[in-house]
Amino acid sequence: MATFSVRADDWLTIDIKGVKGALATNVRAHLGSLPDSSVQRRAFIFNAEDNIEAAMHSMGYYHSKITQDVVNNGDKPWRLNLTIDPGEPTLISWIDIQVKGEMQTDPLFEQWLSKLKIRPGDRLNHGVYDDIKSQLLTLALARGYFDGKFDLAEIVVDRDFNTAKIALYYNSGKRYHIGEVTFTGHTLEPELLEQLVPFKLDAPYSTGNLGQLNRQLLDTGYFSNIKVLPLVEQVEGLQVPIRVELSPRPNHSIELGLGADIGNTVDNSLEPRVRVTWRTPQINKYGHSQETSAEWSPDKPKFLTTYTIPLTHPLDDQLKLRIGMLRDKYGVTQVYDSEDRQFDNTGQLESSKMLFAAIRQQRLQSKWLFNYSAEVMKESYQQSGVDYDPRYVLFGTSLSKTTRGDNSLDPKSGFFQFYSLEYADPSLGSEVRLARLQTKFKWIDTFFDKHRIVSRLDMAANLTSNNSLADIPPSLRYFAGGDQSIRGYSYNELGPSIDSINDEGQVVREVVGGRYLMVGSIEYQYYVTPSWRVATFVDAGNAFDVNQVELVTSVGAGIHWISPIGPVKLDVGVGLKETDTISRPWRIHITMGAEL
Repeated sequence: MATFSVRADDWLTIDIKGVKGALATNVRAHLGSLPDSSVQRRAFIFNAEDNIEAAMHSMGYYHSKITQDVVNNGDKPWRLNLTIDPGEPTLISWIDIQVKGEMQTDPLFEQWLSKLKIRPGDRLNHGVYDDIKSQLLTLALARGYFDGKFDLAEIVVDRDFNTAKIALYYNSGKRYHIGEVTFTGHTLEPELLEQLVPFKLDAPYSTGNLGQLNRQLLDTGYFSNIKVLPLVEQVEGLQVPIRVELSPRPNHSIELGLGADIGNTVDNSLEPRVRVTWRTPQINKYGHSQETSAEWSPDKPKFLTTYTIPLTHPLDDQLKLRIGMLRDKYGVTQVYDSEDRQFDNTGQLESSKMLFAAIRQQRLQSKWLFNYSAEVMKESYQQSGVDYDPRYVLFGTSLSKTTRGDNSLDPKSGFFQFYSLEYADPSLGSEVRLARLQTKFKWIDTFFDKHRIVSRLDMAANLTSNNSLADIPPSLRYFAGGDQSIRGYSYNELGPSIDSINDEGQVVREVVGGRYLMVGSIEYQYYVTPSWRVATFVDAGNAFDVNQVELVTSVGAGIHWISPIGPVKLDVGVGLKETDTISRPWRIHITMGAEL
């Protein structure tokens, strides 16, 4: 038996023997705060036995014996010695939970009932009993059984045999339904908000339906505050009217971001970045919105603006008009040093692009995300000393779907799939004929609570003639390397290369990307604690051409923190292959965000 001691104060110290764990904690809670005067001390000592008996009864001990000894220390703190013999616990012999009314056939009630952990043979605990009653009442109210009541709720204890019977008889009555939904505090067309209501008039009442309506409104980005209020006091028949109080966001918002891209280039340089984002969440009563971002860095400035127009549904059917100008870098550019007999890095393949795109994005009832688009782009770049500036008109379509085992930022299971097709043709305004095929998969599953597997596969192909390869701009080619590709290598570092002679007669080798891409990864993760896990992984694949197929493999390990905003991962990747164009076979990768 354990001894539980309390720190002395100026009036009374307590020493409790005979109980431990949850029982000792419950006894201490029932005794309450220590006295701070002589009058309170006398009352504390006088009531101690009754309070301890109440604590023991609540935990199912009805035959406990309490020995109390008071040591009077004069002007010093008195001492109260308590010895408790718990006796035999009372065990549950029978549990009877019955529900009458429409709730009897409610699948969520059946689900709740099947998950109850209380069983005959368990020690009686009045706290568990009260919790079950509270859960049943909460479920009934959440599902719209507002007239429900307990016909019987009791615990019958047989002290002679140390057994107890629990009976809970609940009459739910009829289930209420959702009535008319009204919106206040907005300037949008009423039809636009009505499209966001995810249930029909007279649908069965549930807080889940109201929560879904709240999420739909929040996802539009139009509102800073949303209150979905069931007007139970205005019930007509069995219909509960719903009032939604809305507060619009400010007309404009400016977001400033400062950062640096460290070690993500072939020369491991530090690139400062400054980003300014301007958002207008609601331009007019039809729900149009815009987002414009300008990003500056020494070698990769970007400007992109997107104008969004709701079509048949504010969230599930949108037209996006996009205009952008950006400069980017790809691959590796090297010059051969004849004295050292090796290639030295001199930079990367640079390109500047202007684009205009119109994209229709629809979320189908089957939860697939369906896009089709038309994009006009012009990209300028220099390759093997030759300047190119091809123009393309790309018509594309894509399908994607994400399935999660739960809604957390670190799901225990899930599956992502993506398929896309783009086509360009000279008769439609493009430089060459090109068909682009891409597919991506990611699969997550957790075994035995702590063991998690994450795997992914990316495949892509550019179908075009051999004579057209140089006219396909870098942004449409395929590269490998980076934290979302093959770890241990720099971003877009891997891919087919070409050799040429520059004006100084030197051999120049450029990684220019490939027609095809195949990259796969499998990662094992182990949860050391619910917030920390360790991982080990293997990444493999590459971007390649028909005449340049080079498999690259990397291995590594990492440590992940499951933060409130998603996993933060520190991974170290080691490349198992070093070639003329690959001179750093290991890298540290820091990433943040959900994997699905």
